[in-house]
Amino acid sequence: MSKRTILLTGAAGFIGSHVARDLLRFYAGEYRIIAVDDLSGGFVENLPEGVEFVCADVSDPQIVNAIFKAFQPRFVFHLAAYAAEGLSFFIQNFNIRNNLIASVNLINGAVNYDVERFVFTSSIAVYGHADPPVDESCPPQPADPYGIAKFAVEQSLRVAWEMFGLKYTVFRPHNVFGEYQNLGDPYRNVVGIFMNQMLRNQPLTIFGDGTQVRAFSYIAGVSWAIANCIQIEKAVNETYNVGTDQYYSINELAEAVQLAFGRRAEITHLPQRNEVKDIYAKHDKAAAVFRDAPQVEFRVGIEKMARWAMNRGPMEPRKFTGIEVTKHMPPSWAQFTLQ
Repeated sequence: MSKRTILLTGAAGFIGSHVARDLLRFYAGEYRIIAVDDLSGGFVENLPEGVEFVCADVSDPQIVNAIFKAFQPRFVFHLAAYAAEGLSFFIQNFNIRNNLIASVNLINGAVNYDVERFVFTSSIAVYGHADPPVDESCPPQPADPYGIAKFAVEQSLRVAWEMFGLKYTVFRPHNVFGEYQNLGDPYRNVVGIFMNQMLRNQPLTIFGDGTQVRAFSYIAGVSWAIANCIQIEKAVNETYNVGTDQYYSINELAEAVQLAFGRRAEITHLPQRNEVKDIYAKHDKAAAVFRDAPQVEFRVGIEKMARWAMNRGPMEPRKFTGIEVTKHMPPSWAQFTLQ
């Protein structure tokens, strides 16, 4: 009897590559893991041995239909996205195509091929300017186009369940960091940006005064919960915040990165950009269901990622092509953008 199939999108990216490893750990004897990525932000070398790689853009509905027809997946884990909240103001067409339309294509495929569960990685960005700590009962009020697209997908899954019976689980991770993060993306993932700047002997750049706070969450517990959820019936049609309760300022993050690298760096403060000032979450709901998820303390996680980054080496910042709006764009981003 042939193995059943799990489809994982965004598999060569940061969170996706960790989920791929956990899927192999949990299900390798039972399922084929089909790892899909267009490599726009991920890297083939991030993929673990044991997955079957398909290079494809899931924003193309014909490609998505061909993938579903070929592999007949029983479970879909959808992590493919371009998660740049701040940049999403300036690339709204791209944001909708990659973060919403691609998701709808996959939901359609899941309905048409009777997928047993659709697991979607949303974002804490759906809460916007809500007063922290936010829990799953807080009404979403996204403050940027990225958060809007993520919440739209959540709503699309809700109505796909009501109309077609497609079961789903939604995760809202936040400020996740760890090995295999794209150090060359200058617009998102401040931990990776700081580490790349350390590797390139550049100043650490901070928007505003650095007092804004985030709950920086090491990847291990997040990917474990995502991969494990299809074994848990309680997780059907539920939404979970995933990450750590402890929060730190950007200034404290900069200090921790310097300590992990064993040297000091110059700090450059840039004009404050339009972003949520403080955001962190409650995780009681997830903790009650995913009790065995590994917990890694913030500074331990920073040290683990720093060792990987020093071994990986610096990356040239990748310029984003196709900026749609330049008005009010942070001047520091101009060097990385191409219209």
